[in-house]
Amino acid sequence: MKIPLTKYGLPQVAAFPAMILVAMVTILFAGHADIMTDGAVKNTEIILFIVLAWVLSFFRDPYRDCPQDANILLSPADGVVSDIETIDHDLFAGGKAIRIGIFLNIFNVHINRMPCPVRVDNVTYFPGEFKNALDPESARVNEANQIEMTRLNEPCDKIIVRQISGAIAKRIVCQATPGQEFTGGQQFGMIKFGSRTELYLPVGENADVLVEIGQKVKAGLTSFVRYK
Repeated sequence: MKIPLTKYGLPQVAAFPAMILVAMVTILFAGHADIMTDGAVKNTEIILFIVLAWVLSFFRDPYRDCPQDANILLSPADGVVSDIETIDHDLFAGGKAIRIGIFLNIFNVHINRMPCPVRVDNVTYFPGEFKNALDPESARVNEANQIEMTRLNEPCDKIIVRQISGAIAKRIVCQATPGQEFTGGQQFGMIKFGSRTELYLPVGENADVLVEIGQKVKAGLTSFVRYK
């Protein structure tokens, strides 16, 4: 059976399974050479197989039939909504923005998707720390990638998606570039091995947040915000 794996996982999606398979073969030969007991070989092989299955699962790329509704902002990531708050942000008129944070654990699909049809205005990388991505403070101090964009449908609001590394995540992948246009739910990158993704939109009476803290969401499928 073919396992759909993301192109964003290279080179890890090729290197890690290869190393695990080499280790499994080495352990098997160690058992035949009486260097390890049969029980130790069996237990080690089971552990390595579980690790192999997890690595392949982490880089999975499941098919998503993303809804195309001009009034909806879709979730940019899989995970759990960890916080929803109003903050000051210079990019938005009036300085106020709604921030919706998503925590991704090591078992979630880690591919990021655009929340709606957009034109990318700017992409900015911020070096930083690697605090636990479950902590909202990580949004301020952790390594991050900020994609500023403009909705192609009315209202043509500016919105932001931030890819934020975590305590385990060490690699942010983003293939969005200024001037590029995307459809709603289209893939643009991923964060490898645990992370946080945030959506920012301007505060206004024309948009209702549809999710709540603790809710499980899926990138390109879960409706985050509805414009009136």
